[in-house]
Amino acid sequence: MELYLRWLAKHEQEPDELPPLGIILCAGKKQEQIELLELDKSGIHVAEYLTVLPSRETLQAKLHQSIETARLRLQNKP
Repeated sequence: MELYLRWLAKHEQEPDELPPLGIILCAGKKQEQIELLELDKSGIHVAEYLTVLPSRETLQAKLHQSIETARLRLQNKP
């Protein structure tokens, strides 16, 4: 993935464009492993996909949790 992103940056990226980023879709992920790999520093991001939708209640809880997390990050931003 890093090789591909660097090739894109060197050969395809326009001067006014941001660097390319890569997304790896996984059936499962462990946050500790992702943090140790430091993929965010190279423009690579890992996303988990679901093969079955969770219940409506679970989705609502995750949405509210994500909103609260984003709100806290914005409040703590310098």
